[in-house]
Amino acid sequence: MEHRNLGASGLKVPVLSFGAGTFGGQGPLFSAWGRSDAEEARRFIDICLDAGVTLFDTADVYSNGASEEILGAAIKGRRDKLLISTKTSLPMGDGPLDAGSSHHRLLGAIDASLRRLGTDYIDLLQLHAFDAGTPIPEVLYALDVLVRAGKVRYVGVSNFSGWQVMKSLDLAKRHGWPRYVAHQVYYSLVGRDYEWELMPLGLDQGVGALVWSPLGWGRLTGKLRRGQPLPKDSRLHETAQWGPPVEDERLYRVVDVLDEVADETGKSVPQIAIAWLLTRPTVCSVIIGARNEAQLRDNLGAVGWSLSEEQIRRLDAASDVMPAYPYYPYRTQAGFARLNPKPV
Repeated sequence: MEHRNLGASGLKVPVLSFGAGTFGGQGPLFSAWGRSDAEEARRFIDICLDAGVTLFDTADVYSNGASEEILGAAIKGRRDKLLISTKTSLPMGDGPLDAGSSHHRLLGAIDASLRRLGTDYIDLLQLHAFDAGTPIPEVLYALDVLVRAGKVRYVGVSNFSGWQVMKSLDLAKRHGWPRYVAHQVYYSLVGRDYEWELMPLGLDQGVGALVWSPLGWGRLTGKLRRGQPLPKDSRLHETAQWGPPVEDERLYRVVDVLDEVADETGKSVPQIAIAWLLTRPTVCSVIIGARNEAQLRDNLGAVGWSLSEEQIRRLDAASDVMPAYPYYPYRTQAGFARLNPKPV
């Protein structure tokens, strides 16, 4: 298993990590999309560790805390062999103190996560969403308190916009507070918006990408084909409304090329989609999930081999989309950068 530095930090993370969102199965659909219990979770973790996957990602909101509890039970006795990433900020209740990233909320939420995980520290804490109601200095000071207390070792964010990350990094530098080294983002062959602003920011500022939903919200599993009905066992029947939208023609254009590359390489469509992500700048780790052992083992097969440059170009072309203003090529920032390359 290849390891990469997490952004500008010295923390080495495997290029594949495991998402524990399928652990628990409690609560509404958005926060619970699997039903793995502690026994199955332990089996998944055994398989991951055998393959060199040592980073496990969860969140307090997943199954109302049950995901963290099951992950904690499954890793008992081998905490020192793996890394735990968890997230907080999304609502855990209906009260005014049950959501957000205030000093009060963060300190209480992390203590609760530590209890559920059965550990005394979190390797990577990420804010699950930007809290517009709390001043950024208050958020960063609270993270500093948690790091100094030894409860958190590295900090990052998830689903932030570029200005939110940049302003936070600037304030952290000015005050000597912990800086964000990771950004957990949606990125896939059918969702390349990350490249427009957040990827250049990550390159410039040393913020590594942890990729969620690398298969485009289940669209790149190999089950969807042009002119064929959606399979009955697909979760898209229930979850499509929650995921990033994709135009049908663009999706099928990408799937057509994925099928071609699958025939050429003998690899599965999901393996190719994940392998493509691992060629992209700033990507440190791709978070894979699984509802069963077969899915997990297939996703683990995305490493140990490489796409050819020609195959990457074809996948790039099939998935390309015109960026929004002011990022579209030649007329604004992207074109100006091409005409005026940065000195080496």
